[in-house]
Amino acid sequence: MLKKILLPTIFILLAYALWLSPDFNQIAAGVAIFLFGMLSLEQGFQSFTGGTLENILRVSTDKLWKSLSFGAISTTLMQSSSLVTVITISFLSVGILDLAAGIGIIFGANLGTTTGAWLIAGFGLKVDIAAYAMPMLVLGILLVFQKSKALKGLGAILAGMGFLFLGISYMKEGFETFRETIDLAQYALTGIKGLLIFTLIGIAATVVMQSSHATMVLIITALSVQQITYENALALAIGSNVGTTITAIIGAMSASVEGKRLAGAHLLFNVITGVIALLMINQFIHFVDVIAEAVNIGASDYTLKLAIFHTLFNLVGVVIMLPFIGRMVTFLERVLKGESIKVDQPKYLNDSAMAFPDTLVLAVRQETVRLYQHASHIILKTIGLSPSSVFSEQDLQQLVVQSRKITAYDVDAAYERSVKGIYSAIIAYISQASFTWEMLQSGSLYWLREASRHIVEAIKDTKHLQKNLLKMRFSSNHFVKEEYEKIRYQIADLLRQLELFRIQAETEGEEIGLLSFDVFKVKLKEQDLQMNASIDALIREHKIKPEEGTSLINDSSYMYEIKKHLVDMAETVFIIQQQKTTESERELVLDDGELMKVMQSDN
Repeated sequence: MLKKILLPTIFILLAYALWLSPDFNQIAAGVAIFLFGMLSLEQGFQSFTGGTLENILRVSTDKLWKSLSFGAISTTLMQSSSLVTVITISFLSVGILDLAAGIGIIFGANLGTTTGAWLIAGFGLKVDIAAYAMPMLVLGILLVFQKSKALKGLGAILAGMGFLFLGISYMKEGFETFRETIDLAQYALTGIKGLLIFTLIGIAATVVMQSSHATMVLIITALSVQQITYENALALAIGSNVGTTITAIIGAMSASVEGKRLAGAHLLFNVITGVIALLMINQFIHFVDVIAEAVNIGASDYTLKLAIFHTLFNLVGVVIMLPFIGRMVTFLERVLKGESIKVDQPKYLNDSAMAFPDTLVLAVRQETVRLYQHASHIILKTIGLSPSSVFSEQDLQQLVVQSRKITAYDVDAAYERSVKGIYSAIIAYISQASFTWEMLQSGSLYWLREASRHIVEAIKDTKHLQKNLLKMRFSSNHFVKEEYEKIRYQIADLLRQLELFRIQAETEGEEIGLLSFDVFKVKLKEQDLQMNASIDALIREHKIKPEEGTSLINDSSYMYEIKKHLVDMAETVFIIQQQKTTESERELVLDDGELMKVMQSDN
C-alpha cells in the first residue's frame, strides 16, 4: 500500500520541480545518468561473478580480517556496496558463507563505500570529468555489442564508469547554474534541529534512489558550489549511510532466514554507527580538522573534509562493533528464527493394527509409502523441480531446461516437518511388535525398516548435492551447467518411473516382480559410468576446470547413491506378492559385483 502511494507522489513532486525550474532539469538528469551508470556497472561486475567470485570467497572469508578486507576491496572496485551486499546475501543463503563472515563483509563494504566520496571530492570536482566520460562510453558501448560474455561485461563496466562521470559533471554544472536562481544555502538549519532534519533527508534520498553513492555525489556537488552548508552536508552523509540499508532489506525479502539476519546486521551496524556520529558530531568535526591539517587539506576545502568525515565515522563504527560480532550473531539468531516446524504425524500406525501380524505389516507398509511420498517431494523441490510437473505427462527434458533457476530449499526444515516424525514412529512401532521374530511377518518388517532407512539416506544425500547445485547457478561454464542438468534429469526420471510403479502396485493392484528391479540397477550403473566418463572427457579436453570436475564427480556419486537408495526402497515397498515368492526372488537379486559382471558380458 505504501509503495502504491509513495511512487506516484515522488513522480508528481519530481514533475512539479522539473516544471518549476529549468535549471533543476540538469541536476535531475545528472542523477538519472549517474544511477544508470551504477546499474550498468553492477551488471558488468555480475557477469564476472560466476565461479571466480565463489573461489575468491572460499579463501577470503575463512578469517574475520579476510572478510573485512574482501568487503572493503570488492566495494572499492565495484563502487557499489549494494551489489556486494546482495551478492553476500545470495551466497549466505546457499551456505557458502556463515553469518559471521557475512557480517565481516558488510563491515568492510561500509569502509569500501567511503572511497567513492574521495574519488568524487578529490578527482571528480578537480578536473573536467566529462572529458574522461566520452572515451569510456564509446569503448564501452562497442564492447557491449560483442558476443563474448567477458567483453560484454568489460563493456558494461566501462560504459557504467562513463555514465557515472557524465552524471557527476551534469550535477556539478546543474548546481552551479541553479545557484544563480535559487540559493539553497538560505534554507540551512543549525544545531540539533538541523542535524536531525538533514539526517532524515539523507535517509529519504537514499531510500528513494537506493544508492548511497548517488546521494553522496549529490551532497558533494551541492557542497562544492555552497548550495548546502558543511554542517548540513555532514548530517546528510550520516543519513545516506543509514538509508543504504534499504537495498539489503529488499534483497533479503526473498532470501533464507540467514539472508534476513545479514540484512538485520547491516541495519544494526549502520543505525548504531549513525547514532554514534550524531552524538559525537562535534568531536568528529574536531578530528576531521586535525586530520585535514596534517595532510595539507585546506581549511575551506569542505568536500575533501566531508570525505574524511565519511571515512572516519564508518571506521569508528567498525572498530566499536567488531568485538561484538559474536553477540550480534547470537542476537539475530534469537530474534530472527526460522519458520516454526509443524511435524507430520503417522497416519496408519495405531494400536488396533498391532493386534495382528498381517495388519501390522500392512500398516507399516502404508506408512512407509507415505514417508516415501514426502521424501520424493523434498528431493524434487531441492533440485528445483515441481512434483506436480514431474509426475505429469510433461516432457521431462524440457521441464528440467525450463526450471534452470534453482532457489534455496530448506531441506533440514522439510525433513523435520515431514519425515523425521514418521520415520521415528515407524522404527518405534516395529520395535513394539509383540510377536516373535521367528514368525513369517518378521522378515517383511525387517525389509520395511530398511526401506525407511533408504528413504532417509536418499534425503541426506540430496542435501549434500544441494550445496554445489545451488552454487552452479553462478557458474559461467555451460558445460558444468549441462552436467548438473543431467543429474537433475536422471533423479527426476527415476522418481517418475517409481511413481508409475507405485500407482501400478497400489491403485491397479498389479504385481511387480522383484527381479524386474535388476533392469533398474543395471541402468543406474550404466548411467554412473557414462557420467564419470563424460566428466573425465570434459576435464581432459579443458572444457571444465579440474576443481569443477571434482565437484561434479562427487555430486555424480551423490546422485548414484540417491537413486540406489530409492530403488532399494522400492524393491520392498512396491512389491506386493506372496511372502515365499518374494523370499526366493530375493536370493536371485543381483548384488553390485554381479551387476558389473552382467554389464561386462553385455559389452
